[in-house]
Amino acid sequence: MSQPKRQTVSYLTRRFKEVGLEPATRHGQNFLIDMNLQQLLVDRAELTDQDVVLEVGTGTGALTHLMALQAAAIVTCEIDQRLYRLAREELADFDNVVFINHDALRNKHNYRPEVIDAVDAQLAAAPDRHFKLAANLPYNIATPVISNLLLWENLPHSMTVTIQKEMAERIVAAPSTKDYGALSVWIQSQCRAELVRIMPPSVFWPRPKVESAIIHLELDHALRSRIRDPRRFHEFTRSMFFHRRKFLRSVILSAYKNELGKPEVDQVMSELHLRPDHRAEQLSVEELLALGDALDSVAGKSAAG
Repeated sequence: MSQPKRQTVSYLTRRFKEVGLEPATRHGQNFLIDMNLQQLLVDRAELTDQDVVLEVGTGTGALTHLMALQAAAIVTCEIDQRLYRLAREELADFDNVVFINHDALRNKHNYRPEVIDAVDAQLAAAPDRHFKLAANLPYNIATPVISNLLLWENLPHSMTVTIQKEMAERIVAAPSTKDYGALSVWIQSQCRAELVRIMPPSVFWPRPKVESAIIHLELDHALRSRIRDPRRFHEFTRSMFFHRRKFLRSVILSAYKNELGKPEVDQVMSELHLRPDHRAEQLSVEELLALGDALDSVAGKSAAG
């Protein structure tokens, strides 16, 4: 088996020149050129020969190569056709890599069916396989890639990815801070989150204008079990933070305008000891779970009546 190519600036510029390719800003192409950080990401993902890994953004295949040496299978997606061909050439020795030449997402709320089917097929190929996401994610699709994966039937055991530092800070943020929002609540309601490493722009080519981070998310089934309807809770969290500076009562009335009136909303808030001047950003994950359940319960009774 060939050794991984050292994804340096000189290597990338040479290979790109050979195939007549330049990094595409519209695809968020920033290539991680620090081999130690590539290895750190792979090490933190703790890949084994029972793991099926989804990689979004194959790039030149450098990270794919490292992961394919350890995992049972890699399903890797690359939207850029020339990069897709380059990566297939670089990884020709591997028979456990499934290449998909498409955007991983059908739209911002859904994965492309081919991606789901490819992962499911690899999981079904042998007993006791685990599903993981590990990738140097294109920044422009990082949020939907992570968020929507928690709506799959086959949930990821873990997600270990590079993302913008700002997004990583939002994921791990605590209530009553500027970074706390719908993404914080959605991820923390189901996962244990660890910010592994902050990375300067200099470890990428081309250099992004912002700092980046490696983040590791571990699915916690005990946390996840508290959510009665994940899709409903996903929508609820987004609606609660859609107008984050508005008072909670107004936000709820807007979100449930066709289901609940002021008396019902006031009753729920009173029972949960929430003041009219509370804002969603002040509520913990547990309080938002309780609020969503209570509102949905009253709305369901109103509809039934």
